[in-house]
Amino acid sequence: MKFTMTGALLAATAMTSAPAFADEVIFAHGANPGNPRYAAAEMFADLVPACTGGETTVNVAGSATMGNDVEMLTSVAGGVIQMSANSQGPLAQIVPEAGMLGLPFLFEDLPTVWRVLDGEVGDMLDEKAQNAGLKILTFWDNGIRHVSHTSKNVPTPADLEGMQIRTPSDETTIAAFEALGASPAPLAWSELPTALQSGVFEGQENPLTNIYSAKLHEITPYITLTGHKYESTPVVASMVWWSGLDEATQACIEGAAEQAGWYQRGLSLSQGKSLRETMEAEGATFAEVEDRQAFIDATAGVYDQYEGEYGDLIGALREATQ
Repeated sequence: MKFTMTGALLAATAMTSAPAFADEVIFAHGANPGNPRYAAAEMFADLVPACTGGETTVNVAGSATMGNDVEMLTSVAGGVIQMSANSQGPLAQIVPEAGMLGLPFLFEDLPTVWRVLDGEVGDMLDEKAQNAGLKILTFWDNGIRHVSHTSKNVPTPADLEGMQIRTPSDETTIAAFEALGASPAPLAWSELPTALQSGVFEGQENPLTNIYSAKLHEITPYITLTGHKYESTPVVASMVWWSGLDEATQACIEGAAEQAGWYQRGLSLSQGKSLRETMEAEGATFAEVEDRQAFIDATAGVYDQYEGEYGDLIGALREATQ
């Protein structure tokens, strides 16, 4: 089933005159076919009817058909749609603590991320989100991120000097690239290919899975494996809707999101390792960073920037990643 913003507005009108109910879930996301997020959403849609005995169905609205991540998240928080597999940057606009997951060079690898997010840190973020009208059911991956450029690789911090780079709407990402001397600016994911083709940006940063599924390696074929940060895909539900579900339905939906999440995480991990060869065969040029510590040192001040406000969370993150 296809969904539009008009459809979302009609849904909102209906919800103002009737209580939340569990028999149909609109699950919105911005990924395209071939992306692990897209595949996991389809799995989630299969799992929910199975564990509710067919009483609850899921209609997946993918490829940003219900708006960009910010618009989808606003719709979920407002009770217009029930669920979204969203992005860390937009969530951080509502739950600022979520942005701390994107501190530069915080995570070494994906298994470390999963251990942290499935523990105390994830619970802390869920509590904050609930106060803002969102229930975080689980965290899917948006991967360890790398820089791609239209005309050159960037193996040293000096190579990023003055680079016009697109970032998500995430303060920590912007702060990290400013610290590296680049000129970052946020832009909606759905608008990125056009902006790169028109020369508004010289490059962007994303995990290989996103770069490949959106064919960005055809526009920015120079990919440097900076591994500069991690971003999650928070799977969120409207608290207005969630609070109206019985415990059995809540358990089914949360369990299905977690099961689909492990599938998505596995795809993210395996594609992150295999896509380099595929993309090189399609013309991409890869490079490793020459000195990872130089990047770490250059972005160390980003931690100081947030320590005063989020020191307890940053401390918990640092301890959990050890």
